[in-house]
Amino acid sequence: MPSRSILHPTDFSRASRAAFEKALAMAKAGHSRLEIVHVLAPVVALPAEGYVSPQTYEALTSSATAWAQKQMDRLLKAARARGVRARGTIVEGAAHDRIVRAARSLRPEIIVMGTHGRTGLPRLLLGSVAARVIASAPCPVLTVRGR
Repeated sequence: MPSRSILHPTDFSRASRAAFEKALAMAKAGHSRLEIVHVLAPVVALPAEGYVSPQTYEALTSSATAWAQKQMDRLLKAARARGVRARGTIVEGAAHDRIVRAARSLRPEIIVMGTHGRTGLPRLLLGSVAARVIASAPCPVLTVRGR
């Protein structure tokens, strides 16, 4: 029998913290592994900045990756301290696409993710990663509103 798992995508925000707590509780209760994924947005230079050297681009990318790894390590430590088996992955790309890809690959029972609860113009302009994941995920998605 394959091991049961819960996928928790995180951007390390307040909304994600609430979802992490829910995913942790569900993983502990169901004796499931917690799969945590963070998607790094590709570094894009703004046209007003002009030329960005490869060294500057690399420095920005490695700084973002190091910060994300530090945050991921913190979540993994918290999960393990509560007796939950956990594994973390950091990938780069469009958040909704990489989350759905992770779900197809890991085949979790459920995705537990935070939502910022934006409505109106902010949602129209920023989009909703949660809405896009719900629309194309291969499994149920539980959204948890940030406090």
